[in-house]
Amino acid sequence: MNVEEFRNYCLSKPYVTEHFPFDEVTLVFKVADKSFAFTGLERMPFQVNLKCDPERSIELREEYDGLIIPGWHMNKVHWNTVCFESNLPIKLLIELIDHSYDLIVKSFTKKKQTELGFLKD
Repeated sequence: MNVEEFRNYCLSKPYVTEHFPFDEVTLVFKVADKSFAFTGLERMPFQVNLKCDPERSIELREEYDGLIIPGWHMNKVHWNTVCFESNLPIKLLIELIDHSYDLIVKSFTKKKQTELGFLKD
């Protein structure tokens, strides 16, 4: 998955916006103003920081040693840096994006989740 495919996939999700809050090369994707993905547009190879369940993070880092590592410049317990320009299956990359997005959505209050349509009244 290249950077444009990644960008398009993130933007296809409900309430996602893109921002450059730090500089003109650090792209951040947010769902309802909470970040779920970070990438440096000048970093090669193309890598993305994604939120992840702590137990799953450990499993992924062991299984994909060197391709999924503790989050660069992030909380190492809750974030992974994922090398998108590697042999990781596209299905896994999409699953990891979805997982990060879902963790952020689940962190919202029930009221906010309902307002945004993630929960039914």
